[in-house]
Amino acid sequence: MTPDPEFLPRFRAVRAASLALIDGLSAEDCALQSMPDASPQKWHLAHTTWFWETFVLGVADPGYQPFDARYRYLFNSYYNTVGEQFPRPSRGMLSRPSLDTVLAYRRHVDEAMARLAGGPAAWRGADAQRWAAVLALGLNHEEQHQELMLTDLKHLWSINPLAPALDGAPPANPPQRPLGWRRFEGGLADIGHDGRGFGFDNEFPRHRVWLEPFAIADRFVSNREYLAFVEAGGYEEPRWWLSEGHAQALASGWRAPACWRRIDGAWREYTLHGEAPLDPDAPVCHVSYYEADAYARFAGARLPTEFEWEHAAAESVPGGQFAQAGARHPRMPQAGEDLYGGVWNWTSSSYGPYPGFRAADDAIGEYNGKFMVNQYVLRGGSCATPPGHVRRCYRNFFPAAARWQFTGIRLAADSPR
Repeated sequence: MTPDPEFLPRFRAVRAASLALIDGLSAEDCALQSMPDASPQKWHLAHTTWFWETFVLGVADPGYQPFDARYRYLFNSYYNTVGEQFPRPSRGMLSRPSLDTVLAYRRHVDEAMARLAGGPAAWRGADAQRWAAVLALGLNHEEQHQELMLTDLKHLWSINPLAPALDGAPPANPPQRPLGWRRFEGGLADIGHDGRGFGFDNEFPRHRVWLEPFAIADRFVSNREYLAFVEAGGYEEPRWWLSEGHAQALASGWRAPACWRRIDGAWREYTLHGEAPLDPDAPVCHVSYYEADAYARFAGARLPTEFEWEHAAAESVPGGQFAQAGARHPRMPQAGEDLYGGVWNWTSSSYGPYPGFRAADDAIGEYNGKFMVNQYVLRGGSCATPPGHVRRCYRNFFPAAARWQFTGIRLAADSPR
């Protein structure tokens, strides 16, 4: 039997969700790459298929025949243990394989996975627990790429003067209510995954940290509030900025968040629903760590640490290890759920290993550990995150200058507030 009898239905649902994201897109939409950090839709569809082929079928099924042996190189992202990779900045140059061929590749692998999951031999014995972990990782890996498909498409379309709109785009983020603060006494706090259900390797091991008393805002910073920073000359005022951040803003010509436009004296914003007048009450989105940190100083506050965020989430939703706002499929909110969804929450925590962290020795061990340098942790998920994918202990991470993700700002402060 398989490690999880529900694996095959779950596998099919996750694979179908990836295909649903390209409904209504043209082959040209799926082939283009707008910058080195983004990837074409076609590449995401192929790479997630490569993952199943490489780490499951190629290991567990001796009779498996690859769809095209050259794809082992072409769609490898960064797994050096597996072999060399096609250069990431050039993925948008791959006119071949065509989108139709990539979809055929997916069908080939999906059929092989169904045969494998239906046969008990591959999953028997002492390796059952290890296989359960690999299969769960594959599902969560594909969900990560589903979010990237939306963020990369938005970046691509944001530079298109036609400002395309995506059918079935995530709902607009809800308006921000008046700002309130939650106060926490601090003390010893349990941080990290508690062992129930799936977790990425960077969420382990669970450990304790000491927190001083702190306060955290009960909502994100709004466009209206951030616009005050822009109009007060915040981008030109060095005192709000980290030196490196101000240099980056000047060199890159930043004068507002990515996707903001000033047209005939009025601010507009590109969204996946098309371009529209800037919604003053929506959470500000597509800001870098540098911009988030500068705004926090301007506002007389700071960014939360990732440990403060996780402790606040634990206290706000008791037992809510796996709670998420479900922003892509709105429902009635529950207490504390405003910490999740909408936009990713920049924290002031550098991305590094937890005490006792050790990456696995095989290729899977390359998943997160080797990126633990020169990046900051984000928490909470966004409107583009697949429902149920985010946990309280989930650690996203990006370089300080990254702006193409759905990233926003939540303020924190030392108590009292």
